[in-house]
Amino acid sequence: MPTKPVLHYRIYERSPESPWVVLVHGAGGSSAIWYRQVRVFQREFNVLLVDLRGHGGSGTSDAIGSPRYTFEDVSRDVIDVLDHLNIDRAHFVGMSLGSIVIRIIAELAPDRVETLVMGGAIMRLDVRSRVLVGLGNLFKRVVPFIWLYRLFAWIIMPRKAHRKARSLFVREAQNLCRTEFLRWFRLTAEINPLLRLFRERELPHPTLYLMGEEDHLFLPAVRATVARHGRSVLEVIRGSGHVCNVEQPDVFNRLAMAFMRQPDLALVPAR
Repeated sequence: MPTKPVLHYRIYERSPESPWVVLVHGAGGSSAIWYRQVRVFQREFNVLLVDLRGHGGSGTSDAIGSPRYTFEDVSRDVIDVLDHLNIDRAHFVGMSLGSIVIRIIAELAPDRVETLVMGGAIMRLDVRSRVLVGLGNLFKRVVPFIWLYRLFAWIIMPRKAHRKARSLFVREAQNLCRTEFLRWFRLTAEINPLLRLFRERELPHPTLYLMGEEDHLFLPAVRATVARHGRSVLEVIRGSGHVCNVEQPDVFNRLAMAFMRQPDLALVPAR
């Protein structure tokens, strides 16, 4: 049992024999973004939802651990929850920045991971993304953080069809305090070396990338990465932007469930 407080979590247990799936949200969100997945996934899996530190029902970084932290610290928080619940092995589904967290979990504790489902995955920051982060760093101490978050959400999800997902993320981000937002924003300083590592080194775990066809900032880099990796497969969801589990939940659920059920079948090249 971990001695430090664990993250806020919720479990939806189907049976003691059922496999586990762990759902990890992105920065500024919370486990609320999975509301269209829980009921479907629970048909075959025990479901674990976690709120990352400072998000949703989880305490601030001061309560969880060191106020200055890294992606590894954030990922170990999730592993602590697995230890707390005696979950030895699970499938992991991450959305946006949550895809980075589950990728690091697979590095830190490879024996705990069955498969990885990377929704709205971030594999590279292009010029637009780097400019966006640079502007955020420049103005983060003088502009209300929710203004910055609204701007980021609009740039990442600009279309009218993305409004529902954009509104959900902005609404959840309003629960963050300014101090916690700044701590998360500092993590952008270490993201490029991590993404370079992810592109260059493939893990042995079967990995499914679920990307919206309108995810203009991040889809090109994921296409290029999957083309070089033999244990990864990409599914592009039509009519969806970055937060594809919210914008096209039925397609997202069908593809994710099929992959977790039979990952090796999905990795066999079509003849």
